[in-house]
Amino acid sequence: MYYVKTLNKIAKEGLDLFDKEQINVSEKEENYDGVILRSYNLKEEVLPLTCKAVARAGAGVNNINIEECSKRGIVVMNTPGANANSVKELVLGAMFMAARNINKGIDWIQTLSKDEDVASIVEKEKSNFKGNELLGKRVGVIGLGAIGVLVANALNDLGMEVYGYDPYLSVEAAWKINKNINRSIDLEKIFKRCDYITIHVPLNDSTRDTVNEELLSKAKKGITIINLARGGLVNDDAIIKAVESKKVKYYITDFPNEKLLGYENIICIPHLGASTPESETNCAKMAVTQLEDLLINGNISNSVNYPNCEMGPLNGNIRICITHENVPNMVSQISTILAKAEVNIGNMINKSKGEYAYTMIDVDSMPNDEAVELLNTIEKVSGVRLIYNK
Repeated sequence: MYYVKTLNKIAKEGLDLFDKEQINVSEKEENYDGVILRSYNLKEEVLPLTCKAVARAGAGVNNINIEECSKRGIVVMNTPGANANSVKELVLGAMFMAARNINKGIDWIQTLSKDEDVASIVEKEKSNFKGNELLGKRVGVIGLGAIGVLVANALNDLGMEVYGYDPYLSVEAAWKINKNINRSIDLEKIFKRCDYITIHVPLNDSTRDTVNEELLSKAKKGITIINLARGGLVNDDAIIKAVESKKVKYYITDFPNEKLLGYENIICIPHLGASTPESETNCAKMAVTQLEDLLINGNISNSVNYPNCEMGPLNGNIRICITHENVPNMVSQISTILAKAEVNIGNMINKSKGEYAYTMIDVDSMPNDEAVELLNTIEKVSGVRLIYNK
């Protein structure tokens, strides 16, 4: 039996997918094999020695200590694309709101009194909130992953001139992009020529402060910037300065903080990107499916720290799963130990991702305790699992 702990309210439709005969789910389990969470800050906790995987029911993993998990051989998975439609629709809402000054108009209406001739006042003052149509305007979509592709295609359908920027564009994403989307390899040029920018990249050391004072200084005057990805992608001080100087017409973010409050043309949304029942259900289902497959079969999907690696269901085999650093001679050392223990390898796969790697081996017989101990003592190995039908 495997034990899974939940650290947030996870959609029941997802949790119900767990194989109850093999996985027990609890909010109170301490020595768990896996954990599933949403925005809970896992950085503040020490994961038990039994933990093998962390499943994030969402895309962002900045609430998880990835480095520590990687060193300990704990696989961290997220659910890219599960909330894509939810975020896409919020981007469209933000675009319309900015283009037509909808938020300002609504706020102004609320200042009127029921004792006034509201209809007459509205007709007199409505020109103060005149906006623009999106048709024909230029928009830059920064990041063409699961969300960015949907956004780019939707904005193209609205009749906008869409420029996509993603130096790491995957083949899968490329197939999904509308042929009318203009691909750009120059971020500065997109900011110079576009009326709108919408950001859809993960937050990491290389993307932090992507939108900074230097980039904003080269942007088109009156540009609108929408950030529903992660707050750290846009430098707060730089965007405030740009809004105050009217270089940026609107900055719309889903990640408010103390600095961004109180500015007329900075619109803060209370982190609603994935806050729909549909999105939460999709994320939960995907996280549960991936976590169960790793615990029961050893397969890895959508991991942010280890390579995706899959050998199908266990099907009565004995499977050895090894997390280790991506160093030379690792497979040879593993094979030598198994050969000396007279364990025949039926199938093997080894994949790497950056500094870390994962090896899966289906064998014909159970390795003895000495062989397992030797596997564990190989330098740079962080974890060894034996999976079999008990």
